Amino acid sequence: MQKHFDATFSSLREYEAPKWLLDAKFGIWSHWGPQSVPMFGDWYARNMYIEGTAQYEYHVRRYGHPSKFGYKDICALWKAEKFDPEGLMEKYRKAGARYFMSQGMHHDHFFNYRSDFNWMNSVNVGPHKDILALWKVAADRFKMPFGISEHLGASFSWWRVNKGCDQFGPYAGVPYDGNDPAYQDFYHANQEHGTKNPSDASPWYTQNKEFRDYWLRCVKEMIDRFHPDLLYTDGSLPFGGSWWGEEANKPILDADYKWGLEAAAHLYNTSIGDHGENRAVYLQKDRREEIFSIGVLDIEKSQLPGIMPKPWHTDTCIGNWFYDVHYPYKRPEQIVEMLVDIISKNGVMLLNVLQRPDGTIDEDAEYILQKIGEWFAICGEAVYGTRPWRIFAEGDTLVKIEGFTENKTDWARSDFRFVQKDGFVYAFLMGAKGGEPVVLRSFADQKISSVEILGYGPVPFRQEYGVLIVSAPEKLPAFCANALKIK
Repeated sequence: MQKHFDATFSSLREYEAPKWLLDAKFGIWSHWGPQSVPMFGDWYARNMYIEGTAQYEYHVRRYGHPSKFGYKDICALWKAEKFDPEGLMEKYRKAGARYFMSQGMHHDHFFNYRSDFNWMNSVNVGPHKDILALWKVAADRFKMPFGISEHLGASFSWWRVNKGCDQFGPYAGVPYDGNDPAYQDFYHANQEHGTKNPSDASPWYTQNKEFRDYWLRCVKEMIDRFHPDLLYTDGSLPFGGSWWGEEANKPILDADYKWGLEAAAHLYNTSIGDHGENRAVYLQKDRREEIFSIGVLDIEKSQLPGIMPKPWHTDTCIGNWFYDVHYPYKRPEQIVEMLVDIISKNGVMLLNVLQRPDGTIDEDAEYILQKIGEWFAICGEAVYGTRPWRIFAEGDTLVKIEGFTENKTDWARSDFRFVQKDGFVYAFLMGAKGGEPVVLRSFADQKISSVEILGYGPVPFRQEYGVLIVSAPEKLPAFCANALKIK
């Protein structure tokens, strides 16, 4: 039996990521809740209370003024009437995912499970279904490690705008429904943050101790109820502050982070009780090593420039975070190329597949899953269970790394990404086309005994003056990022 963790940095820094995460490489996320109802993208619950934003204007014209029809009324419209978790999980596994994560609650303070601490949840309101419990059953059936994302920590300050009012127009001065005393426990008694400059979402974490204690009770409730293999915090480790600006230079003390440390320790100790060893993963976004060493670093919609000694995690989306009829989807080849680049650097990628309010996915999402699944059927051997090679890349083209920027990379013939497993090196062809010789310069000091293309078979090769030259067939088997298996 592995020894239990204490809720301290010194104890939790002994954490090691479990093998299942290192082997899985690719997961799918259901970032889904009442904010999907308007089909107008992320942060709807906040922006519908900010006069002049596109979501505010849509809300007024579609549903009515937020003094009359507020977010609580949006929640009542969410029915999830066609939600088929087992059918979706089967699609996700066929698409190549080897773990799954469901949203537990977003910043909107609506819980996707039956909670003893928040009556505004999916069992009492809206779908009248325990969304997390249904996802958990489906994940277990398909032997997918099950994760939960919590976005609650920012909620208290993020949602202060529901206490405001319009500054002009027919409803100028009329309070939004966040001021309704009957819903203060849902909308938060967060008047201390004020309503001026509503476009500023900071401070991201509140200093309100009552709310911090509430956050910990709710997170522990999810851990105790669902025993997740993975817990994701949307932000830095609660509640010590941010990793940018002046706060990044503050001393890192157990006392400032005691809520987050206790949650992480409880997650790990629950897993130890279940398995005799810790198999759980805690994700948060503070990039300071003193912080992220207690779990696994997550980087939202971006990544790292090279191989990191410890595994890391990134979360991205086929489109917007919540279903959005205005937002284009990534093409399958971009998603696959992102995954390949990430795993070559010791990373793991989680992909949010958008669901409509009724729980279904649309035809474009179905197509993306189908194409990714076709690619995994050919190249999955070069993904699952692999580890970084001595270098991650050959070629001059690098993915642009800039916060929340995910442009399609224009790869050249000379661009490759590498991983290794069981004595083989897998070289992904990022820009090479069929019928062209593939030229690699990273094997100058190694004698190559065999080369094959996954999904095709052995191919001719030769080594000359330190260069490995491979003859590729006219038609490559995969639609992008084909993989050489090199012995």
